[in-house]
Order: sequence, then C-alpha cells, then structure tokens
Amino acid sequence: MLRDALIDLLEEKGLEAITIRDLMQQAGLHRSTFYLHYRDKYDLLELSKEDMLNEILGIVNDIDPIQLMKHAARNEPDPVFQKLFEFFTLHAIFFKVLLGPKGDPAYPIQIRSIMEKLIYSKLSIIQSEQIAMPREYIIAYLASANLGVIQHWLAHGMQISTREMALLITRMATFGPLQTFGLKGEA
Repeated sequence: MLRDALIDLLEEKGLEAITIRDLMQQAGLHRSTFYLHYRDKYDLLELSKEDMLNEILGIVNDIDPIQLMKHAARNEPDPVFQKLFEFFTLHAIFFKVLLGPKGDPAYPIQIRSIMEKLIYSKLSIIQSEQIAMPREYIIAYLASANLGVIQHWLAHGMQISTREMALLITRMATFGPLQTFGLKGEA
C-alpha cells in the first residue's frame, strides 16, 4: 500500500514535494506504521526500486541466446521477454513514473547496468573467435536499445500488446532494428 501511495504521489507531485503525512493519507495508514518499516520516503523509494530490480533479474536470468534466436527464426516471441513485459504491465505505473520525467534519473542507469551484466554473462559463453565486433559495444547497444524500447512503450501508454513487444525485442535482439523494420540488404 505504501509503494502504491508513493507512486501515485510521485506521479502527481514529484519526490521532493511528498511528505510522510501525504503518504499516510494516500495509503490510509498511521504514521507509526511507516516508521516501523522505513526511515524516510527515500528509504521507501530505494527499497521499492531494489525489489523491482530483483524481480526483473529473476525473470531475465532465464534468457538463453540460442533459444532466443530459435524463437526469432520461427517469428515467435521469446517466453522470457513475454514474461518480462507482463511484469512491466503488472507494475506499469511504478515503471512509467520511475523511468519517466518525474522519476529517479538514476533508475534507468541501474536497470541498464543490470541488463549489461546479464547480457555479458549470457554472451560470455560464446567463444571469442565467433565474435565479429567488440563485445562491450554489442552489450551497450543491446542494453540501451532494450531499455529505450521499454521506456518508449511505457511512456506511450503500452498500446502494443505484451506479446507483440516480446516479439519485437526478440526480433531486434536477433536480427537488429533495420531487418526487423523490414529492410533487406543486397547479398
């Protein structure tokens, strides 16, 4: 209830304008309840962000680059991406606010950092002679592009279904944005 109240108030006022009293009124709780669990509004926000990051990590840990490519070849969304977009849908207000203009500027950086570490660990199983480009650039591109697509989807009202978004990310991660867009190169 406190996390929901915080998000509602963040969307309305921004973090600096929120008081503990505002939070308690919004959540319908007593002030003493708040202080049993949190030091201040910043503590509530940090713990909420950490919980969400851990949930994201729990989902994306199951990504398998080989399976991802197989799903893309069949024009199917990777089930892990489907689950990830369902998670974002379930917590849409939280992510829309925190990744948006009234959110925490550090939060997208934290998410991108987690993505980079995960992508690095998944790509590290690929032998170095198979890699055509410097690994760190591929990792930075994938993490930034995926986060950007998620932010865009949230900011524009999630008009595309979770399945379509999962398929889009599956295809872009495998084929790149231009081929996913429909451009075909000459052989």
